[in-house]
Amino acid sequence: MAVRLLDLLYPTSCAVCDVGLKDGRTLCDDCGGDLPLLAEPFCESCGEMFEGKITGPFACPNCSHLKFAFEFARPAMPRDDRTLDLIHRLKYGREIHLAGELGRLASGAFADPRLSPALAGSWPLVPVPLHRKRLRHRHFNQAAEIARSLSAHTGLPVLDALHRIRETETQTHLKRQQRLENLRRAFSVSRHGHRWIESSPAGAVLIDDVLTTGSTVHECAGTLRRAGFRKVFVVTVMRG
Repeated sequence: MAVRLLDLLYPTSCAVCDVGLKDGRTLCDDCGGDLPLLAEPFCESCGEMFEGKITGPFACPNCSHLKFAFEFARPAMPRDDRTLDLIHRLKYGREIHLAGELGRLASGAFADPRLSPALAGSWPLVPVPLHRKRLRHRHFNQAAEIARSLSAHTGLPVLDALHRIRETETQTHLKRQQRLENLRRAFSVSRHGHRWIESSPAGAVLIDDVLTTGSTVHECAGTLRRAGFRKVFVVTVMRG
């Protein structure tokens, strides 16, 4: 009854096609089913999807000579303008209700058998943090909101294990090496993170909205690994 009352007070519509919805959903079944999901073949390191016949695991040209601090990154979806619009509306339009749907979409990544150790071991979901200045401006961390929704779908706990201790230049127009330099020593492990590692150091799953070059999650994963986590996986909603 509470949900139905909220539907009456605050009627929702599909974030893609504007058809009316109920039960707190923000995507209709047609639009939700039409958004593309990551499908093989894709790079085992970064999740970049490729067309054509490729058999067996492979690394794309961008990753073949790189050594990431994380084991692998698994986006749930390839780049798509509709999905990117939902992410931008969450981040910049402050439509926080979209985090629930984006977390549901991200949960599809856990069909990948490589993520089974995280599910079996109840590894924590660690959102990529914002610097406190950006958090004050935005009022929320989109990665943390997505992680909370993802937690409801996977049963994995959310752990604020990282702080962003250095304000960095925006990454948007930087090349990969510039991004890596820009982020160097930008993160630290929180007290909550250290306490978790003391009792359960097996691994963690980093959560972010979009994976582009992998530089941010690489630096985050390196920080977690140096603090004691043995393995770090990465899950994002979309491959940029």
